[in-house]
Amino acid sequence: MAAVRPDSMELELDTGASARSSRLRDLGRLTWLRPTKVFETYWKFAVERQSLFLRRYLGAAQPWTADPVLLAHRFTNAYRASDRVSQYLINRIIPGCYPVAEDLLCRVLLFKLFNRIDTWRLLEGETGPIHVDTFDVNRLDGILSRAIDQGIRIYSSAYIMPMPSLGGQRKHTNHLRLLRRMIDDGLAAKIATAPSMADAYRLMLGYPSMGPFLAYQFITDLNYSRLCDFDEMQFVVAGPGAVRGIEKCFGDFAPYSPEDVIRWVAANSEAALDRMELQFPSLWGRPLQLVDYQNLFCEVDKYARVVHPEVGSKSPRMRIKQRYIRQDPAPTPEGFPSKWRLPLDEIFLDGRAVPYPPAIGGK
Repeated sequence: MAAVRPDSMELELDTGASARSSRLRDLGRLTWLRPTKVFETYWKFAVERQSLFLRRYLGAAQPWTADPVLLAHRFTNAYRASDRVSQYLINRIIPGCYPVAEDLLCRVLLFKLFNRIDTWRLLEGETGPIHVDTFDVNRLDGILSRAIDQGIRIYSSAYIMPMPSLGGQRKHTNHLRLLRRMIDDGLAAKIATAPSMADAYRLMLGYPSMGPFLAYQFITDLNYSRLCDFDEMQFVVAGPGAVRGIEKCFGDFAPYSPEDVIRWVAANSEAALDRMELQFPSLWGRPLQLVDYQNLFCEVDKYARVVHPEVGSKSPRMRIKQRYIRQDPAPTPEGFPSKWRLPLDEIFLDGRAVPYPPAIGGK
């Protein structure tokens, strides 16, 4: 007989911090889950990846970790907002927006369609500051076409960007036309007035080539701006990498969804860390959000290919593609959305105080 989903999993999460924490703790234990040894690795990875991030920010001498896999390969940060591209979005793209919904949508999505800092710099280097009132599809198309013809890469490899069918011969042409359609449709105002992150996500999902994971990522990016202010603990969509990570951590979790599992892990995070006698260094008091738990499952899928090669998933991937190249140990975070109101001015790691970034996007 199939297991019955606990009623508590159907409840909407409250928006208040204390109510949210209480409700998460009250979620059912979902006893059908049978954690594998990879789930223990999930938490060890999360703690060490965040610790590495903070050591680098402190300017500690390399290596910033003793973990040989982290030393040799590239992984995203424990917090999505700490990654280099997200930091550029939060501290460079969004502060340059006009205080109008259409401009926020235009600049954020133009940057994220390519998800590559060099592409944004190329465009603004040719046109000057890009805003909704200067957004010229034909001009930007010409700049990007010339760059491609010169062998310049314009898209990030972080995730696949499918091409919408909007009449253009090249992918970037159709993406520019897609953004033009979003602007002309009044999508910015619709997102700004959407009652929930899930409603905003459904608006994004209605556009050509916007699959579930990409639509969720774009709404998360827009949520860093003043356009909207959704609670990140209310909604999550698991990407393909996260599903593979969940399979490695729990095996078969049917008939429940990957999102159910992510919520369960969030609800039981404190208990898991206590049981393993681990202390997770937060983001200046901000706990991991559902999007971060989702990302961590994606990263532990890659990490387990080396650490637990005997634990498979339905994917044949057996190695980590991206190698880590040592970089200058300059401070990595500039700041985080001021609307987050991060509660701590400093946290402690390895007996040292880690002060909050005093730069752009500060408290």
